[in-house]
Amino acid sequence: MKLKSLIVILLISNLYVFAQNNSVLYSFFVAGHTYGQPGINNVGFHPPFKQKFPYIQSRSEIEFGVLTGDIVSPFPNAQDWDEIDAEIDTLALPIYFAVGNHDMENRPLFESRYGITYFDFIYNNDLFIVLDPNIDGWSITGSQLLFLQNSVSDNYSSKENIFVFFHQILWRENTNQFNYINWNSAVGRINPVNFWSTVIPIFDAIPNDVYMFAGDLGATWSTDVTFDRFNNIKLIASGMGDQNGENIIVVNVDSNKSVNYDLICLSDTNLSCLGELTDYLTVDSLILKS
Repeated sequence: MKLKSLIVILLISNLYVFAQNNSVLYSFFVAGHTYGQPGINNVGFHPPFKQKFPYIQSRSEIEFGVLTGDIVSPFPNAQDWDEIDAEIDTLALPIYFAVGNHDMENRPLFESRYGITYFDFIYNNDLFIVLDPNIDGWSITGSQLLFLQNSVSDNYSSKENIFVFFHQILWRENTNQFNYINWNSAVGRINPVNFWSTVIPIFDAIPNDVYMFAGDLGATWSTDVTFDRFNNIKLIASGMGDQNGENIIVVNVDSNKSVNYDLICLSDTNLSCLGELTDYLTVDSLILKS
C-alpha cells in the first residue's frame, strides 16, 4: 500500500515538473489543403478536419489558426466561401488565410471578401508573415517582395521568432536536396522561381529563428508531411485529403520562446499516430550556392 502511494506521488511530481518546464505561452494550428480529397466538393472543410474542431477548441492555449492554401475546391464560388466562413464561425478562433492556387482561381471574389493576399501581424512579440506565390508564377516579386523586405527589416531586431506561411512548396527543386518531396501540384509554376535567390537570403541574414510552412500536400500521390532545417530556418509542409497520413500541425511557443510541434493525425482516434514532426527530418544542413 505504501509502495503504491509512493508511485502515485512520484508520478504526480514528475507531471508537475514536466508542466513547469514546458509552460506554453501560446499555440496555433496550421492546416493545409483543407478542401480535402481532390475531386470531392465538400460542404465546407474536409470532414476529418472538421471532426478535430472539438480537440482544437479543448486546447485553450491555441489562440488562432493558419490555413495554408487550397482552402476550397477548384473554381470556388460565393457559396463555397460562405460555407467556409460559417464553419470558421463554429470554430470560434481567428483564422488567417495563406491562399492556394484553387483559392485564386477566382481572385476578384476572394479579394472582395477578404482583402489583400499578403500581409503580416505581430503576436506575443513574434512576427507572422503570409505570402501569396500565386501572383507571379511562385516567385515573390514587385510590391510583394518590397513588403517582405520591409516587414523583415522593420521587425527582426525587435521581434523574436518569425513564422512565414504560403501554399506552394517553394523550396523544392528537381535539382536540390528537397526533390524527395512529392507535392500535390506544380500548377502555375514558372521557372526560375526566386525562392533561393531572393527570398531565403532575406531570412538567412538575420539571427532570428525562422519557421516556414507550406500546405500543398495531402493528395494520394503526395508526401504526407515534411520537416527540414538548415542554419536558422525550418521548412515544414503538411496537408490533408488522403486518409493515410493526413494531418494538421499545432505549433507551441514556450515561455522562453522556444518552439515545438504536435503532429495531429486526422484519420485515426490516436492523434499521435504519425509520430513526431521532427521524426520526418530529412535535410539537416545546406550549403547555399551563390
